[in-house]
Amino acid sequence: MASEVEDTSRRDFLVIAGNAFAAVGAAATLWPFVAQMNPDAGAQALASVEIDLSPVKEGQAITAMWRGKPIFIRNRTADEIKAAETVPVADLPDPSARNDLLPEATPALDTNRVKEGKDNWLILVGICTHLGCIPKGQAMADTRGDFGGWFCPCHGSHYDTSGRIRKGPAPRNLEVPPYEFVSDTKIKIG
Repeated sequence: MASEVEDTSRRDFLVIAGNAFAAVGAAATLWPFVAQMNPDAGAQALASVEIDLSPVKEGQAITAMWRGKPIFIRNRTADEIKAAETVPVADLPDPSARNDLLPEATPALDTNRVKEGKDNWLILVGICTHLGCIPKGQAMADTRGDFGGWFCPCHGSHYDTSGRIRKGPAPRNLEVPPYEFVSDTKIKIG
């Protein structure tokens, strides 16, 4: 009787040890396949970009690239801010702020599309929400449309000084990417 108990515990140990050895071997075999799915260093480098805003004067705009998309950065004038703040949300075709850092149902008030205390800086993904064209309005000589913001020449969409659709076939406001101020003159997008 003692030998049966001894044989059973020895057999159990061998089964457990064999299964553990097989599990470790399977994990070691699968790890390279799982690890290759992680993004490479080049893709991680594109995940965020820092932009120096110090050379951008009031009323000027620059275009940067982030994840292969143009990013419109405008240092708005006091008149542009005032024009954007006075627009009632009820008058907008798209009532959503389209700010990646806020919930989808956030109203499209100008204050929900900029950072508090940095109202003059407007950061947008510069792709028309109709068919993906690049709107005009970044250069001083560009046509800015009926509302002083951006104008998409492809199909005639007009955006205001807060990047909200006001007229034309575009169904949505220009998107506000995730960004933060890392200093008074530098932002990090992504």
